[in-house]
Amino acid sequence: MTFSICTSREGFVLEIETGIQQEIIKLENVSGCILLMTESDFSVKKVFMNRYILFHKPFGVLSQFTPEDGARSLKEFNLPSDVYAAGRLDKDSEGLLLLTNDGLLIERLLNPKSDKPKTYWVLVERVPTEEELEKMRRGLKIEDYLTKPCKVQILDPQPDVPPRDPPVRVRKTVQDIWLEITITEGKNRQVRKMSAAIGHPTLRLIRKKLGQMELGNLLPGEWKEISAQEIKL
Repeated sequence: MTFSICTSREGFVLEIETGIQQEIIKLENVSGCILLMTESDFSVKKVFMNRYILFHKPFGVLSQFTPEDGARSLKEFNLPSDVYAAGRLDKDSEGLLLLTNDGLLIERLLNPKSDKPKTYWVLVERVPTEEELEKMRRGLKIEDYLTKPCKVQILDPQPDVPPRDPPVRVRKTVQDIWLEITITEGKNRQVRKMSAAIGHPTLRLIRKKLGQMELGNLLPGEWKEISAQEIKL
């Protein structure tokens, strides 16, 4: 049976798939579930609600709740216990990570055919030429596959990004520069391999957007819960 909560002039109502409406006389949110009592039979029903969390994953943290090989995990950030990462960020990458208990959404995002855009700020070694950036835009041969066309530009002005812990290696004789790269696929360490393929190794990588959802002002380790209506892929 499918439940949904909506409002009417009389207050909260419960809609079920048969189309019958019953007035809710008690509605309480408990650990991500809705406990409700209906006027028709005064029984208490438990309705599980999907939850959606935007999290700023810090450098050096795994995209999972179980620690592994001494690495930090999501467990230390007081996140809800019933959510899982929809997709992943490598341990040495930072930025936006979506966590949810919505299995269908996780399946959509993990599907290899998914073409949802993902935008990264990428600090690379030395300044790429326009010719090198155009090669990346058209697609690069990496190992046994050709990357799909992507969007890439030098950020102007260069962003003021909080320092990383541990800090990025800096060489006084080499100018590092931030790029913005948007891809629609997500092969293993793809952005790093793309920048290396044009001769500009990645020094730091921050995911800024997933679909239309943005990292915004979240600081490393911070998270916020959003509604299903705010999921924009």
